[in-house]
Amino acid sequence: MCGIVGYVGPRQASDVLLGGLARLEYRGYDSAGVAVVSNGELDVTRRVGKLAALSAAVAETPVLGSTGIGHTRWATHGRPTEANAHPHVDCTGRIAVVHNGIIENYMQLREELAQNGHVLRSETDTETVAHLVESYYQGDLATAVRKTIKRLDGAYALSVVHLDEPNLIVAARKESPLIIGIGDGENIVASDIPAVLEYTREVLALSDGQVATVTASGVSVTDMEGNPVTPEMLHIDWDLAAAEKGGFEDFMLKEIHEQPKAIRETLLGRMDAKGQIQLSELQMTPEQVASIDRVFILACGTSFHAGLVAKTLIETWARIPVEVQTSSEFRYSDPIVDDETLVVAITQSGETADTLAGVREARLRGAKVIAITNVVGSRVTRESDGVIYTHAGPEIGVAATKTFTAQIAALNVLALKLAQAKGVMGTERVTALFEELSRIPETVEAILADLSAIDECAAEYTDVCSSLFLGRGIGVPIAMEGALKLKEISYIHAEAYPAGEMKHGPIALITPQVPVVVVATQGHTYEKVVSNIQEVRARGAEVIVVATHGDDEIGRHAEHVLYVPATAELLSAIPATIPLQVLSYRIAKLRGCNVDQPRNLAKSVTVE
Repeated sequence: MCGIVGYVGPRQASDVLLGGLARLEYRGYDSAGVAVVSNGELDVTRRVGKLAALSAAVAETPVLGSTGIGHTRWATHGRPTEANAHPHVDCTGRIAVVHNGIIENYMQLREELAQNGHVLRSETDTETVAHLVESYYQGDLATAVRKTIKRLDGAYALSVVHLDEPNLIVAARKESPLIIGIGDGENIVASDIPAVLEYTREVLALSDGQVATVTASGVSVTDMEGNPVTPEMLHIDWDLAAAEKGGFEDFMLKEIHEQPKAIRETLLGRMDAKGQIQLSELQMTPEQVASIDRVFILACGTSFHAGLVAKTLIETWARIPVEVQTSSEFRYSDPIVDDETLVVAITQSGETADTLAGVREARLRGAKVIAITNVVGSRVTRESDGVIYTHAGPEIGVAATKTFTAQIAALNVLALKLAQAKGVMGTERVTALFEELSRIPETVEAILADLSAIDECAAEYTDVCSSLFLGRGIGVPIAMEGALKLKEISYIHAEAYPAGEMKHGPIALITPQVPVVVVATQGHTYEKVVSNIQEVRARGAEVIVVATHGDDEIGRHAEHVLYVPATAELLSAIPATIPLQVLSYRIAKLRGCNVDQPRNLAKSVTVE
């Protein structure tokens, strides 16, 4: 989400900024702006909506100057308004900042700045950065930025300009990407490579904690203490079309690999220093949260499977009964909801027609409704009482991957919030679970680092016509999601069942030509799952198992084992999902399918 472009060199900066931002439109945004050092003034132009509005404003009143920064904003702190759009400036109007990420301690910083006489005009976390730089500036912008970032908690990619040093940009990063395109007498700062490829293929990649001083003639990089460092240099071979996919063959594969970041950003800032879960977006008082006696989850497709994961989490941790229903059935089923029911609507796009209809019905019946969505400003955000955003960034592939795991991350946080509010779980236990949840991105990275076993497995099953997926407990919705991914993108028929249900009918479908995929990670039903595997193997089925690292015995019961690192049982949903996503992707590619645009499917279903 969000795009950053900065330019210093001989060209008109506004042309480069607008062109670079256009290359980053795929990232998703709801406002845009540029700040250009122009004839001794800092000329800032911002507009809500698409880049066309900003381009028209710049064309109407040309901004002349060869140094500037630009940004496309995907709203987090504060609504999508012109006042909240980037770049943000300080009190003097001489400093401008653009920022990707989230400053977790911005409220404390904001209060401190206000007490020191600063006037902040937006609702954003980013504006605090501009005022901090102002307070530390004593003639050296790089030093002021280094002092500023030491005060920031959270993630950031920053680009800063100052009228007093009109021919340079200072850039810094932590947990949010930032690169510098090295040109001939010009240099370009950007949040992603597509923005610089029109001008150069030589790229400097900043690492966490590094600060770059960028001029037309060169780039110098230091650590946070001002010590010189040598950054990583890259030569980019991609063309522009490929670069929009980040060097990946498909958007789907790119988005599979973006899951660690999506999960991290969804969890960012969700626990305070006292171990309290932070979900102010619920728009509910602590007393209202504590009074919830029932949860009703509405969703479709992949989001429905995330809802099934949430059912297990909420019932186990918070001891609140949960019902999960497909959105298309909700308003026709005369649902039993009231003012003590929390209705959770899960929709990646925020525009799913069936889910929106369910939201309206629930509110008519007096229920409190919160939405979990990936799109700021979408319709569901306007029709719900509260919103929890999944910060997965734009998902272009039709088959959901990173939005699914980000939804599960958000639902984990919601379940912990309910458990804490109801007094079922103490702060120490909540903190321990949240800390383990925060390590899940590293677990996903470990899985994605070696996909050889999945590639080998996929090569053997490209010609099958049907398959079955099994799981128990929290493995059931993961099996369902695995089956959905396979049928969506490879067009292989796939069904999913609780493993214990096999003997009650589906086992009649088992033949040597019908492979069975089983989620068999460690948990309290593990032995039962192994017994179910033996049942299908006795009927001649070949078995693919998702299992926990160290489980050497499971290999005796399966043709292929796809291992994932060990996690707590109720946190295993995300790790277990990753091999099934990649398996479906690999099979679909081997079958020659278009994984980004599967037939008959749309990214957002806006009709009932």
